[in-house]
Amino acid sequence: MSIIKYLRRLELKNSEVLQKEVKSSATAVTSRRDFFKKTAIYSAGALSAASVLTPVSAKADDPAIINEAPWGQKLGDPVDKNLYGIPSAYEHNNIRRTHELFSSGDPHASVSMCPIHESEGIITPNGLFFVRDHGGTAHVNPNEWRLMIHGKVKKEIVLTLEDLKKYPSETRTYFIECPANGSPEWRAPQFNNLQFMKGLMSAAQWTGVMLKTILEDLGLEKDAVWMLAEGSDNASNPRSIPVDKAMDDIMVVWGQNGEALRPEQGYPVRLVVPGWEGNLNTKWLKRLEFSDKPWHSKEETSKYTMLQKSGKAIRYFWVNEVNSVITSPCPEKPWTHLKKGEMVEIEGLAWSGHGTIKGVDISFDGGDNWVEAKLKGLVLPKSWTRFSYIIKWDGKPMILASRSYDDFGNIQPTIDEETSAVGVESVYHRNAIVTWEITSKGECNNVQIRKHKKA
Repeated sequence: MSIIKYLRRLELKNSEVLQKEVKSSATAVTSRRDFFKKTAIYSAGALSAASVLTPVSAKADDPAIINEAPWGQKLGDPVDKNLYGIPSAYEHNNIRRTHELFSSGDPHASVSMCPIHESEGIITPNGLFFVRDHGGTAHVNPNEWRLMIHGKVKKEIVLTLEDLKKYPSETRTYFIECPANGSPEWRAPQFNNLQFMKGLMSAAQWTGVMLKTILEDLGLEKDAVWMLAEGSDNASNPRSIPVDKAMDDIMVVWGQNGEALRPEQGYPVRLVVPGWEGNLNTKWLKRLEFSDKPWHSKEETSKYTMLQKSGKAIRYFWVNEVNSVITSPCPEKPWTHLKKGEMVEIEGLAWSGHGTIKGVDISFDGGDNWVEAKLKGLVLPKSWTRFSYIIKWDGKPMILASRSYDDFGNIQPTIDEETSAVGVESVYHRNAIVTWEITSKGECNNVQIRKHKKA
């Protein structure tokens, strides 16, 4: 068969199909109003028993469906109205927040917490990334910024931003978590608010150079086993870090989520120390010094130690332990809109400073029984990991909890296991299971399940 005959036959066949589709469409839909009536009625019946997408409130005469939307009847904003994009005005509650409990009366040495209950995926937008400052946000002129690398290195150097960017760059996804995340909960539930409970963390794509790339270029002395990282801000925040970590996965970064760092995140350059406590991720970086001994700075002697039940403190306790929390439902996002028999997705975040999340379990009875949740999306080391579990809510109360485990064999502890190990006075590295009480009305409350004697 010639190509011309084949195309003519195909054209005729398509024409016949098209005519059939037109006739079918003409008999099935007589008007816009009738179409939406039929669609709404069908959807409500067909999906009610099996899907989280059930349009419970859908009505055949819903004006939001039948009528043309007002924003579709006029021209929108021109493309040059906002030269830097901003969120919708309807998202005005999706913001960082602070609390007097964390401020100690001085907002210069305080925190503003990420709204993780509103977070989508595993990346925190730059404008919502949590902030922890010790001396306020520094505003650094990038043309005057310098990074000095000295001490037990074979070639001491001072780098400009332009010099730094000559090194080959990489982009990696990591979370950063303040070691005090969850600290108010050590004795009993303090906040009926997920943002205040666990909002001292965020995750991002970081762009910069691996520190080991720079150090391999400069060379280290054989007895260089410690590194001091110091910022150029008012507090400087000097911290001792093992060289083994520096030669592993530490990054010197200038980019966050596809743009330059913002001032509150250390513009123009900061450290990212994957999986280790946020205090080590030095912002406004100005100096890296190498030595055979640690420096015993204030932030690693009087602060940022791991207090034990005995009263003794473990110094240089860096790794953020395996952790998880259910973000939906939570006190800010309860189930009060649900009706008995509706399908609903339980969703949350899991993370580990040791490595990669291997699984997350969900309990509906306060930890007596567990089922395995589904890990969704990308599963990366030292990054946030999403988990999900879909149920049909029967309207009965439940005690909802999650526990995670990683590829190093670490399992998230109960509050009893945690307090039996470290007591109730330590404020850092609290990673006990978070539990929500779901009432018959769908309300969500922060509770703790204690099955043994208090510490």
